[in-house]
Amino acid sequence: MDINAIEVKVAQLVEGIILTQVDPDTLLIESGLVDSLAAVDVALAVEREFGCKIPPTEIDVHLESVHTLAAFIAQHSRA
Repeated sequence: MDINAIEVKVAQLVEGIILTQVDPDTLLIESGLVDSLAAVDVALAVEREFGCKIPPTEIDVHLESVHTLAAFIAQHSRA
């Protein structure tokens, strides 16, 4: 799966959790769109959808934006 397809899926996943449309470069945590509970929901959804686990100590780093999260998934996904 290419990075653009991953970004689309990740955006849909995040939007389904926070109920707000996001751009690939929208700062998720810093902007307040994703709080700590939503971050855990996103991390669990990523694990279910893509088969890659985000280390708990790195969630804030990889959930910086959809683009950042998609890059992490592209490197660590089983797909």
